[in-house]
Amino acid sequence: MNTHDAGEFVRWESGFRNWVTRDGSPGSSGEGGFHAEPERYLLYVSYACPWAHRTLIVRALKGLQGAVEVAVVDPLMPAESWVFSDGEGCTPEPMHGYASLGELYRHAAPKFDGVVTVPLLYDRVRDCIVNNESSEIIRMLNSAFDDHGRPDVDLYPEGLRDAIDAVNAFVYERINNGVYRAGFATTQQAYEEAVTRLFQALDELEQRLGRQKYLVGERVTEADWRLFPTLLRFDAVYHGHFKCNLRRLVDYPNLWAYTRALYQWPCIAETVNMDHIKRHYYMSHKGINPTGIVPLGPELDFMAPHGRG
Repeated sequence: MNTHDAGEFVRWESGFRNWVTRDGSPGSSGEGGFHAEPERYLLYVSYACPWAHRTLIVRALKGLQGAVEVAVVDPLMPAESWVFSDGEGCTPEPMHGYASLGELYRHAAPKFDGVVTVPLLYDRVRDCIVNNESSEIIRMLNSAFDDHGRPDVDLYPEGLRDAIDAVNAFVYERINNGVYRAGFATTQQAYEEAVTRLFQALDELEQRLGRQKYLVGERVTEADWRLFPTLLRFDAVYHGHFKCNLRRLVDYPNLWAYTRALYQWPCIAETVNMDHIKRHYYMSHKGINPTGIVPLGPELDFMAPHGRG
């Protein structure tokens, strides 16, 4: 956890920013040579992590389950690194059999001294890290692998990109990262400011979704799938564990129906592991929940009719 002196949570920057492209040409960062090929890349994820969850979602929507292999870490995260285990829903580390993701980071970058994060996109051929920034990984999955998945699915259509970028910036600052700003605040002022901004943003999106089906009009886009992982975790984790408790998600008719509609989208439910989500947050954050007790509730029916067409 990173905090300012004012008690505010500060998110770290991702350190690996290379790109996979359709033909191996340079990507947005200018680093090329990573050619989109089936079975070449590994995607390291945690089912618990909302940033990793968005990559699992795009992989599923693009039909890339057979082209990009997934390795899943244990939901319990020691302070220094994600680890691998034989727990339910977890996988061994497939490249070198390492016990922790930190070992893989240091194997690929011996001088690495940053934060070990998921998601992580790894190149089997070069035995190196490609990228660990979720927002960039989902863009690669959306376009670079169209020869190996579903080119008919485009979550970042050219005509909507400015609108999607604007919504993404708002959602990231106020909601995706907003719940963490509240949960990891170490002063009352920082906490109250974060929670107030968070719920103002949720109120705004509730109104928006009363006027239109999705965040950027009448078609689902990347913006919706970047918001969804936070909403999915809201009542089960953020409301209680992070003290984001002015209102529950189920108290927002439009947001709650919208979340159910996205959950019921084909292939999405299989990207959700609520057991991993709850165990990670309640058992890993000892500073917030010292006992490590995982609550049984709340009971949430994501499969209930949503009425959004």
